[in-house]
Amino acid sequence: MLRTANIGVCDIREAAARERAASTAGNRPLFYFRFGVDQALPQERRTPVTPSSSSRYHRRRSSGSRDERYRSDVHTEAVQAALAKHKERKMAVPMPSKRRSLVVQTSMDAYTPPDTSSGSEDEGSVQGDSQGTPTSSQGSINMEHWISQAIHGSTTSTTSSSSTQSGGSGAAHRLADVMAQTHIENHSAPPDVTTYTSEHSIQVERPQGSTARVAPKYGNAELMETGDGVPVSSRVSAKIQQLVNTLKRPKRPPLREFFVDDFEELLEVQQPDPNQPKPEGAQMLAMRGEQLGVVTNWPPSLEAALQRWGTISPKAPCLTTMDTNGKPLYILTYGKLWTRSMKVAYNILHKLGTKQEPMVRPGDRVTLVFPNNDPAAFMVAFYGCLLAEVVPVPIEVPLTRKDAGSQQIGFLLGSCGVTVALTSDACHKGLPKSPTGEIPQFKGWPKLLWFVTESKHLSKPPRDWFPHIKDANNDTAYIEYKTCKDGSVLGVTVTRIALLTHCQALTQACGYTEAETIVNVLDFKKDVGLWHGILTSVMNMMHVISIPYSLMKVNPLSWIQKVCQYKAKVACVKSRDMHWALVAHRDQRDINLSSLRMLIVADGANPWSISSCDAFLNVFQSKGLRQEVICPCASSPEALTVAIRRPTDDSNQPPGRGVLSMHGLTYGVIRVDSEEKLSVLTVQDVGLVMPGAIMCSVKPDGIPQLCKTDEIGELCVCAIATGTSYYGLSGMTKNTFEVFPMTSSGGPITEYPFIRTGLLGFIGPGGLVFVIGKMDGLMVVSGRRHNADDIVATALAVEPMKFVYRGRIAVFSVSVLHDERIVIVAEQRPDSTEEDSFQWMSRVLQAIDSIHQVGVYCLALVPANTLPKTPLGGIHLSETKQLFLEGSLHPCNVLMCPHTCVTNLPKPRQKQPEIGPASVMVGNLVSGKRIAQASGRDLGQIEDNDQARKFLFLSEVLQWRAQTTPDHVLYTLLNCRGTIANSLTCVQLHKRAEKIAVMLMERGHLQDGDHVALVYPPGIDLIAAFYGCLYAGCVPITVRPPHPQNIATTLPTVKMIVEVSRSACLMTTQLICKLLRSREAAAAVDVRTWPPVLDTDDLPKKRPAQIYKPSNPETLAYLDFSVSTTGMLAGVKMSHAATSAFCRSIKLQCELYPSREVAICLDPYCGLGFVLWCLCSVYSGHQSILIPPSELETNPALWLLAVSQYKVRDTFCSYSVMELCTKGLGSQTESLKARGLDLSRVRTCVVVAEERPRIALTQSFSKLFKDLGLHPRAVSTSLGCRVNLAICLQPHRLGKLAEQGTSGPDPTTVYVDMRALRHDRVRLVERGSPHSLPLMESGKILPGVRIIIANPETKGPLGDSHLGEIWVHSTHNASGYFTIYGDESLQSDHFNSRLSFGDTQTIWARTGYLGFLRRTELTDANGERHDALYVVGALDEAMELRGMRYHPIDIETSVIRAHKSITECAVFTWTNLLVVVVELDGSEQEALDLVPLVTNVVLEEHYLIVGVVVVVDIGVIPINSRGEKQRMHLRDGFLADQLDPIYVAYNM
Repeated sequence: MLRTANIGVCDIREAAARERAASTAGNRPLFYFRFGVDQALPQERRTPVTPSSSSRYHRRRSSGSRDERYRSDVHTEAVQAALAKHKERKMAVPMPSKRRSLVVQTSMDAYTPPDTSSGSEDEGSVQGDSQGTPTSSQGSINMEHWISQAIHGSTTSTTSSSSTQSGGSGAAHRLADVMAQTHIENHSAPPDVTTYTSEHSIQVERPQGSTARVAPKYGNAELMETGDGVPVSSRVSAKIQQLVNTLKRPKRPPLREFFVDDFEELLEVQQPDPNQPKPEGAQMLAMRGEQLGVVTNWPPSLEAALQRWGTISPKAPCLTTMDTNGKPLYILTYGKLWTRSMKVAYNILHKLGTKQEPMVRPGDRVTLVFPNNDPAAFMVAFYGCLLAEVVPVPIEVPLTRKDAGSQQIGFLLGSCGVTVALTSDACHKGLPKSPTGEIPQFKGWPKLLWFVTESKHLSKPPRDWFPHIKDANNDTAYIEYKTCKDGSVLGVTVTRIALLTHCQALTQACGYTEAETIVNVLDFKKDVGLWHGILTSVMNMMHVISIPYSLMKVNPLSWIQKVCQYKAKVACVKSRDMHWALVAHRDQRDINLSSLRMLIVADGANPWSISSCDAFLNVFQSKGLRQEVICPCASSPEALTVAIRRPTDDSNQPPGRGVLSMHGLTYGVIRVDSEEKLSVLTVQDVGLVMPGAIMCSVKPDGIPQLCKTDEIGELCVCAIATGTSYYGLSGMTKNTFEVFPMTSSGGPITEYPFIRTGLLGFIGPGGLVFVIGKMDGLMVVSGRRHNADDIVATALAVEPMKFVYRGRIAVFSVSVLHDERIVIVAEQRPDSTEEDSFQWMSRVLQAIDSIHQVGVYCLALVPANTLPKTPLGGIHLSETKQLFLEGSLHPCNVLMCPHTCVTNLPKPRQKQPEIGPASVMVGNLVSGKRIAQASGRDLGQIEDNDQARKFLFLSEVLQWRAQTTPDHVLYTLLNCRGTIANSLTCVQLHKRAEKIAVMLMERGHLQDGDHVALVYPPGIDLIAAFYGCLYAGCVPITVRPPHPQNIATTLPTVKMIVEVSRSACLMTTQLICKLLRSREAAAAVDVRTWPPVLDTDDLPKKRPAQIYKPSNPETLAYLDFSVSTTGMLAGVKMSHAATSAFCRSIKLQCELYPSREVAICLDPYCGLGFVLWCLCSVYSGHQSILIPPSELETNPALWLLAVSQYKVRDTFCSYSVMELCTKGLGSQTESLKARGLDLSRVRTCVVVAEERPRIALTQSFSKLFKDLGLHPRAVSTSLGCRVNLAICLQPHRLGKLAEQGTSGPDPTTVYVDMRALRHDRVRLVERGSPHSLPLMESGKILPGVRIIIANPETKGPLGDSHLGEIWVHSTHNASGYFTIYGDESLQSDHFNSRLSFGDTQTIWARTGYLGFLRRTELTDANGERHDALYVVGALDEAMELRGMRYHPIDIETSVIRAHKSITECAVFTWTNLLVVVVELDGSEQEALDLVPLVTNVVLEEHYLIVGVVVVVDIGVIPINSRGEKQRMHLRDGFLADQLDPIYVAYNM
């Protein structure tokens, strides 16, 4: 039938002979097989099981050791040994922390029992130890009770299974106890001056301290302190320490080579292991099956066979169907099958559409939609299609509109051009209907006409009509659907000749004879169930007993009972059917399986199949089952039956099995395992090549080259009895159905094409075929191949199996950081506790590590019955993977192990020696580059008619304005409705300040130079109080008042600032006075230690004798206190000279005159916000419209409406204000337009900040309000810091104003490589290139300010476009920290630094920010090239990990993008672990979905492994008034266990 070239094809008989010759000649083959019983198995297994030994077997088994009952020992023994080995090196895995509400929801009654769907693939879901059923008469009794009996026998206790639970968890508790008492070395605590707890203040001396830190108050939790002032809690820090200890264990050997990911960071590339096994055998020979014998009475086509039996034996039974009680429901005879199929054929061709335009013509495709319990209707419809010469496409019944994979099936139907669906009456009634009774169109499906095939609905064909029965030809007979690894569905076309030849080959291989009885448990719509139970059976006039899945669920023994009852010769089952029978067989006395001559195991190629076969034989050998009856087979949708073990009468020829080294297999090499029994795969043969076929194996990837004899490859088959194409996909068809295997010399082995089966395996001794996995299940991790099914088998062998459902485990790989990572998802039983499940998970990890030598990246348990199912109840793998990747799997337990799996991270960076003074060259070059320095305009050279310049002090400027322009309005305060709440003219402010000065001197008895705390809400009172202090010669400190709703958290900060600033007196309003004396206040702080409190609502009526005038401009004007993002409280001193210089600089930069109006929406307590709110108007004379940011919470449009209403040209805001507007007004732009909001007059909108510009926010703000007239270039940012409250401020000049001279160029945006930044290098890249980070210029440098970029370690100057610390020299620099101890080291370092070489004379202040200067092509107004300053981040905030510098904001940005439910994120480090805190906007059920996604994105984009993922509620991450995250407060709250997290995951 097939001519072959004489190269490389050998016959099975020759192969066997050659094998014998080789062994007798003493050539040791490269792998050997134990034929017969595995020597490693226990004694009882080897002796033939006589009744006495079988009772011994029963006794041993009922002792409650459950393992060998379900599985043979091949897996269990190995796994137990591996776990025992692990126990010696105690591995403590910290358990995740869960909020109680999250645990409760996984209780028993929250679930339906698993799997009430229509079926199960692979391993089912009445799984071994879950449910089973007694005899059918009792129906379904209480499952749980029944199972426990089935498992443990009635009385015995389960000693062995409970003993396996001890181990990990106890150790974890002990470790936690020990940890709680030990002191954790902490390297990351910042310098600290005072540490506050709620009751009293403790002052701890610190050598570096010049700053004080505010401890957060989450609720009223007390803080525990370790010696260095870092609050810890026994629980969290113990777990982290446990994690650190575990991670210190030695890893796999380090890898050496790197591949360059651009040039910045080198990702390790997996180098081939020098000791890895390589194939050494000769090139394999293709194996030819026996001749397909032609029997004279074989029919010329399948329809001809049906006609023959239907007419000569019409009474012969063809198919018996069962009801759910196991009673025969219906017997279809060959006569009825023949007449009904004819009726269906006639109706399809003649009764659909019109006579002129029939809907279906011969060759068209129709779909068959029949439920699993109605094989008879399916069979009639299928043969009706064959007779009508239309092509049936059998599919599953769509249960809902959203079935997993149903959409893909719809695409297949669409591409096949299907317009008609044949179905049964009952199925038609059960389909989902619309209110009008129509069957809705399923998602992705074409429009279908549903046609019911029951006889009563059909017209009788006329007497003269007869179907046209031809000999089998190359027309398509049917299309079988196949689901691919990625979830797409393909249609495999099978021709009529292939269909017939396949039936003939099966008949010959299985030795089928007429009228044999066969019991079929498999799905009859596809694969082995269709081939044997619907097609070959009809060719041979056999009688099929069809067992529906629904009956198997009620009575797992039903198929065995039917074999006995009908004395069936053949049964077609899957491993799970054997497995279930083992669980349920106890109650059966009268089982006799001696009639069976062949038990076809359809999934015999699965790795766990051998266990089921062995165990089944063990138990049923005593019931007449013979060993040689068990016939595993291998099949694939493309190649149909690939191989099948032939039934023999010779019980002396035992089946072949190989014990292969798992390590060898991962390299695709066959090695018999010799040294250790742990990591082996025991495989059984799936018999011989099919009659009339040729088989070979080719390398799985690349060109199809023949494998060597000891190499694993993809099995390929050349035969007539195979599929011919993927319907409508010519390219894929060519790659799969038209393969020409090549010899090593490069020639094809035959002229005929082979078909790739999708199975991995080899042809062993004697021509036996061994399958070790599927191409679809192949996962290549670090260059080694692992099979998903093997990993499932190992997980299943981990005892005890009480915590997960047997058949509900999915294994797949996801690609993270240039490699595949293994993910295991299993359904957890509702009654298992957190600890049990966690223990089981840790054991699975250990087992897989030992046996497969591969790490599992993520192990997730989901609630019972929640994984997407295939129509037969198996797990829908691609859908599960999809849910995992998009974060909608909703697991109830997750264990991530990135530390153990990810071995290709870049090498930790070694710091390079820096440039020394010798390399500084002449002039302004450092190592060949221009020194990075820039300056604003020179104050001395600016000619302006600034009247205020002649005064040294602000208090004098105010007096002068009160005399010259008394009624000019300086300040207007708006309320939340946008109306004027209050305003101040020059003279009103002056008079009010005088009264306050009198009050300070008379009531407060203050001397000049005393410090006064001003505790006011944002407004006019604050301004008056400030100038009152200046008039009295006191030093004001502005303090944010406590929040009335949150006194416990906010009041201690107020108290701390008052104490640290040594305020002699506190001024405030009447309302706040009451608040400070309230009962809540007394609970938060010690109210007896407040300094005197003055209430300015009640002022004296008189004027002071004289207004204080400072003797020297260098004396202190005010103190500026602020809490930095690292939680440090730092106060800086501002002299009168600096204050005036500052105001002048801003006046010049922003062109402020008395005629101007400026809108300010900022907090007035520190930094530039305070200066703009209180000082600038007095100096420049412009009117400030004040909008307290807190008012925007009730009215988000307040600020923009005011800007529009007052036709303001310049406005200042903070990022929090901008964010509030972007989020709160996003959908309201139309209605605001209707209200007349117009922003077209705004020429500058400056964001006041002390951080890297938030480019995404400014861009979305600009974009959103563009429609309301906002010019896209109007928005810019500023930069301030503690040492200099404003370094850059960029007002743009739009339109005509640009010609007036001070215009600066637009802010430029550059894109830098994020990986280079980690190495402190700046590398500019194109927009959109991978790893690019956009940076926006921080505004234009203020007049009188000089900037240089210096190396923070060596203090040497750096070149243009180099990353370093920004140093600043300016007349308005602060003059130092206000310290408690007068400790000067930090003072001199921060405020009085000099360069180590180059210009060593100038005194610089260090800003603590990393950034770089870049000279641009743009020019300033005076023709100079413009130097743009880019801020990257604060040095204090930066995290040193793996020798590289990371900025939290970059990691946080990535994390926020990872899932739609993450609203905010903050990261920090603790003991070198990266901790990621995410706020969840969604149900708590989504919390665990975030853990893998967060881990993935940080690995992919930052090459970092996340140590701990903390999921918290919205609003937990603390944010200061400037909208900056307080990451250190968060860290302290986390360690002190005060966050009440929803979930904490400790990544291994």
